[in-house]
Amino acid sequence: MPALDRISPLLELFRVRTRLLHTGPLCGVTTFAARPGQGFLHVLRQGEMAVTHQVPGGRLERLEVAEPSLLFYPQPLEHAFHNAPVEESDFACATVDFEGGADHPLVRTLPPVLVVPLASVDTLTSSLDLLFAEVDNVRCGRRVLADRLFEVVLIQLYRWLLDHSDRLDLPPGLIPGLVDPQLAPCLVAVHEDPGHDWSLTTMARTAAMARSTFAARFRATVGQTPAEYVTRWRMTVAQSRLRAGASVAVTARELGYAHPAAFSRAFTQRIGCSPRAWLRERI
Repeated sequence: MPALDRISPLLELFRVRTRLLHTGPLCGVTTFAARPGQGFLHVLRQGEMAVTHQVPGGRLERLEVAEPSLLFYPQPLEHAFHNAPVEESDFACATVDFEGGADHPLVRTLPPVLVVPLASVDTLTSSLDLLFAEVDNVRCGRRVLADRLFEVVLIQLYRWLLDHSDRLDLPPGLIPGLVDPQLAPCLVAVHEDPGHDWSLTTMARTAAMARSTFAARFRATVGQTPAEYVTRWRMTVAQSRLRAGASVAVTARELGYAHPAAFSRAFTQRIGCSPRAWLRERI
């Protein structure tokens, strides 16, 4: 894969905020509730524990964590720690708030939980050393700096996911698309400039592929046609712009629509209500 920043455009437009929640030992069974738009990032550097959560269909799944690991819950999913970390353990966790909630592009492409051994992510060592140095000492700015360091850990985890997606058995979606060496430049270009005239021809040209080959590979890898992906991305960006206070007219122009009415029709078809009605529901 040529040098290509595949996640900065996503994180710059759709912020992810981490907040230190707990550090040190836990008592008994500790439950982390599911809240819309919120995930969790747990770091166990020493010790072991068991984690339970419900999988689709209602079955309770139990994970045994027997080595230092990151546990990442990108989606709201209630989970509980059993035989939780004790005094000798090195443990910290943070909440992860995704702008846009379930519509955040880096949320909807991942499974409900990921367990990654720390030994698999060699770039984490220095970041975790800094993180635990902060959480273990009460100093000025401790919480703010710990929050920022958790963000660093999360970005490094996303880097690892892009480099090792073959270990995750992911369904078609954004991350498999960003891993594909020919589709990735096209996806990044769409993310950076959603208002461009993204026809099948221009997208295939960006990927350096024939139109028919590109269309078939895009759908198989990303799970949508190129046109469907562009529309969904534009509507995701539109929601972000509208939440930030942009007008419908300005949003329509930025996203390449000839006039607000065309944008409103596309928004209503994709979201289920007009932009103004959608905004009223969130005020």
